[in-house]
Amino acid sequence: MSKGLIDLISILDLEPIEVNLFRGNSPKTSWQRVFGGQVIGQAMMAACRTVEGRLPHSLHCYFILPGDPQVPIIYEVERLRDGKSYATRRVTAIQHGNAIFSIMVSFHSDEASAFNHQDKMPEVPPPEKLTAEEISKQPMFQEMFRQMPDFIRRYYESDRPIELRPVELDRYFGKKIEDGRIHVWIRTAAKLPDDPTLHLCALAYASDFSLLDAAMARYGRTLFDKRMMPASLDHAMWFHRPFRADEWLLYAQDSPSAQGGRGLTRGSIFTTDGTLVASVAQEGSIRERRS
Repeated sequence: MSKGLIDLISILDLEPIEVNLFRGNSPKTSWQRVFGGQVIGQAMMAACRTVEGRLPHSLHCYFILPGDPQVPIIYEVERLRDGKSYATRRVTAIQHGNAIFSIMVSFHSDEASAFNHQDKMPEVPPPEKLTAEEISKQPMFQEMFRQMPDFIRRYYESDRPIELRPVELDRYFGKKIEDGRIHVWIRTAAKLPDDPTLHLCALAYASDFSLLDAAMARYGRTLFDKRMMPASLDHAMWFHRPFRADEWLLYAQDSPSAQGGRGLTRGSIFTTDGTLVASVAQEGSIRERRS
């Protein structure tokens, strides 16, 4: 088992400290603030620990204050509703006596329906064609790959919780994506246990990776640009169909609008056979640093 997977399981394995109260810890990293996907995944896990026989179908959350990775996060769950088909939980993440994050999670009992449709998956190269070895074989990318910045090279390291394989590599070198549509293959670094709750929380964790980059793609820039001060403001996610987070999923993203220092981004997540399993929306702050 890779260290990345151990980290992900330990990140999502919250400590119960009282009824409706849980404690989560952050991994040892050089990051100055807690990764947003970590707080989403942990808060969702806290909510799941208070519900039986149902799985989450949607979440809506706000990032209130930056998280401190040096201290634990306390998650307080409020049991708002337990109906026949639906249950609702509100979770507040607390550090230093202040709320840093708030999420609503809705749960639903599985049921049959006469209505079943979905958007078609975009046509992109499969993840097997986007390994470091395969890319380096392509003449158009050989020189580019040799000059690739460290942050892109890290996408290809296996010792991390989530494995990422970007499709549009040119945008990391200044190429503008005119329609703003970008694609990233994602999966956990190694196999997860079969618990469906863990797969849902793992995908919620991964859903915050690279999403605001869709707002930058139109300008040939990325969030790794040191002139940028990106921050997630809110995040919403809907789970449509079963999936495994340890199998490749295509994260198709776009940004329909940016204005006033904020950018709206959207994502659709598909399995390799084209099944739409989740949808995501996020607004974020995309300010430039003042000189």
